[in-house]
Amino acid sequence: MKVGIMGGTFDPIHTGHLVTAEAVRDALDLDEVLFIPSARPPHKHRRDITSPEHRLAMTVLATCFNPKFRVSSIEIIRTGPSYAVDTIDALKREYEVGTEFYFILGADAALELATWHNAHQLIEKCHFIAATREGTDIDIEAVETQFGDIGRGRLQRVETPKIEISSTDIRDKLRRGRSIRYLVPDTVEAYIRKEQLYYDD
Repeated sequence: MKVGIMGGTFDPIHTGHLVTAEAVRDALDLDEVLFIPSARPPHKHRRDITSPEHRLAMTVLATCFNPKFRVSSIEIIRTGPSYAVDTIDALKREYEVGTEFYFILGADAALELATWHNAHQLIEKCHFIAATREGTDIDIEAVETQFGDIGRGRLQRVETPKIEISSTDIRDKLRRGRSIRYLVPDTVEAYIRKEQLYYDD
């Protein structure tokens, strides 16, 4: 199998996440894309991150209509910071031998890959996909060079549609009583309003 991994805080998950995941899935002919909400993202400094249970529920609601999308609570169940290398190790135990994993990143995150926890071990365990926008350039070779021989061929670029949506902007709109229609799936908007999320951030 070829499995894409879409990790993130998803606070909340939005249309941009879904479009990017589907574009990468289609381009690489992945068997599925696994969405993994992080419990304690080590790179996030916000103290008011919404509870993992709410973020997991929204991720399920956002992806349930695509048969190629699945959601995993693996990082929420595991204690401690949500390090990608630990997640990959756990997934390798869960999936059949020979499964190839493709970690989907934004271009900015791909440039910082060498700073990730146990990055050299991680890049040996899976492929990385830099999801870039049209007209955006990323020096793949420069990133791979940071890892020496083990980095060669482990990172590739996939062009995805340019959609300017951010979770930060969505939370701000909700605080200000503005519409978020079409920025998130209808199921996610209904859940946010039912649970009164973000209004008091």
